[in-house]
Amino acid sequence: MQPILIYCYDAYCGWCYGFSPVLKKVTAEFAAYFSVEVLSGGMILPEQPTPIGVMAPYIQQAYKTVENTTGINFGEDYLWHIFHPELSDWFPNSEKPAIALCIFKEYFPEKQLQFASDLQYALNFEGRDLTDDEAYRHLLHQYQIPEEEFYKKLHDETYKEKAYYEFALCKQLQVTGYPAVLLQTTESKLYLLAKGFTDEATLRQRIKNVLKEVQILP
Repeated sequence: MQPILIYCYDAYCGWCYGFSPVLKKVTAEFAAYFSVEVLSGGMILPEQPTPIGVMAPYIQQAYKTVENTTGINFGEDYLWHIFHPELSDWFPNSEKPAIALCIFKEYFPEKQLQFASDLQYALNFEGRDLTDDEAYRHLLHQYQIPEEEFYKKLHDETYKEKAYYEFALCKQLQVTGYPAVLLQTTESKLYLLAKGFTDEATLRQRIKNVLKEVQILP
């Protein structure tokens, strides 16, 4: 089998947002050696809708750490909700962006990392509410995906099941935090490349080490 790089992420994970440029750059360098599979982790799946106010105090502190560590910027429209949670109508939930990713993969499997990154930019920079159907419309235009078809699938039980299958798969892979990156080289062999934010040089070196070990690189 051709190796598969498995990226376990969540659309609501701030560290994944910061890690995104690193992963896109490094995977592009090794594109000839493996395919990329993005799995949604289902980080926020409340039984009852829970307002952003519950997480806001934590994010008010944490987003600066993410910016300083990764060099990414969170947008003003996103931060408005974080600093005015009492005025925000956000009820974060990982389900819908995960379903959207499952649908997108059917159209453009080779661009799933880019699409996951676009979802995070839509949330963390542009301040779009990913639980709202309208948050995806600009991306449908960008990728020329038929709107009616997409929205029908977004509310189809089949795609919800696909999303929940991904959540279960991340658990099966023993991923407990995001981002996480694994490289699968055979049916039974998996290498953990990143657990949490990992810088470009470190990730590149770990990929090289694995590819050398399995004799794909000299």
